[in-house]
Amino acid sequence: MDALAHEYLLLSLAADRMQQGIVDAYYGPPEVRREAEREAVTASGVVDRASRLRERVAAELTGQRARWLTAQLVALETIARRLAGQEMDYLDEVERCFDARAEATPAHQYTRIHADLDALLPPGPDLRARLAVRNERLAIPRERLQPAIDLTLSEIAGRCKRYFPIPTGESLTVSLVNGQPWAAYNWYEGELRSRIEVNTDLPVRATSLIGMLAHEAYPGHHLEHAWKEQRLGRELDRAESTVQLINTPESYISEGLAELGWHYVFDPAGWQELLLDICARAGLDMTPERAEQEWRIDRALHGLSGASGDAALLLHVELRPVEEVRHWLEDEMLRTPEQSAKDIAFINHPLWRAYVFCYAGGESLLQRWCAAAGAPAAQRERFFRLLTEQLTPSDIRAELATQA
Repeated sequence: MDALAHEYLLLSLAADRMQQGIVDAYYGPPEVRREAEREAVTASGVVDRASRLRERVAAELTGQRARWLTAQLVALETIARRLAGQEMDYLDEVERCFDARAEATPAHQYTRIHADLDALLPPGPDLRARLAVRNERLAIPRERLQPAIDLTLSEIAGRCKRYFPIPTGESLTVSLVNGQPWAAYNWYEGELRSRIEVNTDLPVRATSLIGMLAHEAYPGHHLEHAWKEQRLGRELDRAESTVQLINTPESYISEGLAELGWHYVFDPAGWQELLLDICARAGLDMTPERAEQEWRIDRALHGLSGASGDAALLLHVELRPVEEVRHWLEDEMLRTPEQSAKDIAFINHPLWRAYVFCYAGGESLLQRWCAAAGAPAAQRERFFRLLTEQLTPSDIRAELATQA
């Protein structure tokens, strides 16, 4: 590897020693990890080294790789400054970490979505209670969850292969866990392998399983990580790609494409057909007419996906009390008390407090960029670039600006 990538890997591993979890995956040379473990690490030292490496990147590189490394190093420097105790504005922290500004959801969007759900759900006086009844009806029994996962994963993998090439030799496993702040997680292990964990602290609904596994597996995180190992690590010898970092611009791209990708694998009819199969496997009652209705409800609920970011703004910018933010989530996002408690735990977690903006924010940016390509085939070609290139949010915005 070249000297720039070598120093970037050392800095990334140093940041993880200061805050465990910053490194989401590392499959680079073991000797570099051992070298990093021997180094003395301080937050101020990482700030200085990241700044110097940015200067070297500016002097020695141009193009996409230079932009990607620079954006990643700004984020690493920001993480280290915060770990050194430096106070910074929350919105500035988010922007420096993700190369993207946090944006609040317009209040009228909640009103519109609540009206849509009111029309779609069975009648009743309380919208949140009506939604809770619907969600309980769709909850997959714990003992039937793994078979339902196996069925869903097989179907989305097959559909994905119709539209996107898959690296030869890729593989993944899925297991059930509990006691985590997230709903599901992809642990990338290198050698084109992923280990996906599904958290069962809260019930898993049949309607959420398709999006969850598309997000974590195909054409989401697993396919992205496998392709980037193949294309960037093996073919282009860009060793910096052998570490994946939380709270950096690559996270914003990764979560955005994982949220968006299933649209390029499923149409409404395919989604409904798979929902019927999942419910049959899980022992849940479902008819074609109800499957179409659930599709409409699911799409309406997706419009509330930015609410977790709005809750983070209430908590970290407006400094609202935790209980007030919990009640806000229950009123606007229509969460149950158990769900809102999970949301608060995530956006209050030291590692994840800013991360919540990657999902809805990343999806919105990448959806506009892919849609600008025009025809569905051209949109899929553009999406495939997200799986294989070192793109930053600034790159995406710049390309959108040239097409305006």
